[in-house]
Amino acid sequence: MFRSIECGEINLQHINESVTIAGWVHRRRDHGGLIFIDLRDSKGIVQVVINPENGTNLHSTGESLRNEWVVQITGTVQARPSGTINPEMVTGEIEIDAKNITILNQSETTPFYINDDKIEIDELLRLKYRYLDIRRPKMKNALKARHKVVKFIRDYLSDQGFLEIETPILIKSTPEGARDYLVPSRLYPGNFYALPQSPQQLKQLLMVGGIEKYFQIARCFRDEDLRADRQPEHTQLDIEMSFIDQEDILNLIEDLYINIVEQLFPNKNILNPFPRLTYEESMSKYGTDKPDLRFDLSLIDFSEIASKTELKVFKSTLEQNGIIKGFTVPGGASLSRKKIDSLTEFTISKGAKGLITIAIIDNETNNSTDLEMSNFKSNISKFLTLEQLVNISNRANAQKGDLIVMVAGTKKTTNASLSALRNKIGTELSLADPNMLAFAFVVDFPLFDFNEDENRWDATHHPFTMPKEEFQDSIENDPGSVIANCYDLVCNGEELASGSIRNHNFELQSKIFNVLGYSDDQIDLRFGQLVNALKYGAPPHGGIAPGIDRLLMLLTDSNNIRDVIAFPKTQNGIDPLFESPGPVDTEQLDELNIILKDTQELKEN
Repeated sequence: MFRSIECGEINLQHINESVTIAGWVHRRRDHGGLIFIDLRDSKGIVQVVINPENGTNLHSTGESLRNEWVVQITGTVQARPSGTINPEMVTGEIEIDAKNITILNQSETTPFYINDDKIEIDELLRLKYRYLDIRRPKMKNALKARHKVVKFIRDYLSDQGFLEIETPILIKSTPEGARDYLVPSRLYPGNFYALPQSPQQLKQLLMVGGIEKYFQIARCFRDEDLRADRQPEHTQLDIEMSFIDQEDILNLIEDLYINIVEQLFPNKNILNPFPRLTYEESMSKYGTDKPDLRFDLSLIDFSEIASKTELKVFKSTLEQNGIIKGFTVPGGASLSRKKIDSLTEFTISKGAKGLITIAIIDNETNNSTDLEMSNFKSNISKFLTLEQLVNISNRANAQKGDLIVMVAGTKKTTNASLSALRNKIGTELSLADPNMLAFAFVVDFPLFDFNEDENRWDATHHPFTMPKEEFQDSIENDPGSVIANCYDLVCNGEELASGSIRNHNFELQSKIFNVLGYSDDQIDLRFGQLVNALKYGAPPHGGIAPGIDRLLMLLTDSNNIRDVIAFPKTQNGIDPLFESPGPVDTEQLDELNIILKDTQELKEN
């Protein structure tokens, strides 16, 4: 055998025992006579002492060792001498007195340090040598955390009576909001499979099949523009249940996530129970449907007060059905002019035309609690009366020393820019507890969203969502008013899951497809497999699909989704390790009956 015990498991109970260990040389230190080796395996690190008194050949072998060489060592466990104990190591009280060393494999000099997580390494280099990056503690710990979370989910849902069922990876192309990855068929020239954006239709068909409680750790594929929290392929927990309502699903997910955090990540704090916000409430208070609730900074509508002023930017905004909103930054009056300019530039970059700021100065010479003109420092103060400034500060519940920030514009751009500014200020002023996981459910989304660019209605979530009963008669004559039985799980400003109660009624589902612009023939062609199944006693059902990757980001304090995936793609969709995507042989293309356009033409297109 290569080893009798793993490095990280050796402790004082093994004193005077002979052990055989194997792993990588993490660090080598030559102290003249004695040579010290830190040997690393998947369980941890242990110190090995190579003493010249145990033989010149042994010592010579020790001198030849280099970082990342793979070795097998047999020796005796002994207590470390007084004053040399390392409390930062699990094995810091013991060491191995080496008796024999076998070199199992050598290593070239690595392109970056393996044994120091504090050194910043170019991400492209890390991804090109991902197998070396995985040896580093941060990546290894992230993958261990991932395993623990997925195992916990499987055990939890199995105990709740769910069946884990795999669904196909090669399916039919169906519109679900992003581009499909297509796979050409060799046996049926001109036809294509698609990689699933989600198992949405398949899990609904399982409900029609009487499964009732299904889950899957599902791989999903979406050909969309990438960001720090997106990948071309991602992993999600896919859940579907029959004979349930919205509360059943929300309660299940809330209990699951609370248990994950409390049992696996006890260093994290968590809001319990999860707050529940309607979509309208979330947009009104935070300007987004994925608010960060670790800090307040609620948005305030100043439109009514602004309508009574003569400020041109206010008047023109309101005449064009826009809004004036903002929020109060506690203690923000002390921010420098340079900082205010930086926040203004940031807000403009998010779509706003500018940023209005009103600092309420606490004048030392003014002992009165009443506000005077000298208490206000603003880029609009000369256009407003004292009464108007006081009304704004009262509406904002602002005190002396605070800063009010405001944006005037369309509802969409105002909410979006203020939401981004709110998150930026919350981060830069350290208003959020870094160990807090502020989960929340956002519910009651609109069923439809009007696409102004293409002058048509789109599904806000997806077309299989059940409208709330009281809005079902308005689907055809007033689509914009219809509220859906759908919900999102959000945490710390990230969307973690979307779900809904599904439409199990054939006629109602057909109406929704018609509003979305699909003819009966198109419905049959694209969704026939699901729509036809609804005719055969489909039960009421619903589900949710939390993202595993984004959850791990939050649990491991990672800023990038690639840091919790073993072999990710870059933000440009490239795999530096396998150099994919890449060209394929002409023979393969011929088998698939595919002819490529001229390379120059492809580049131009």
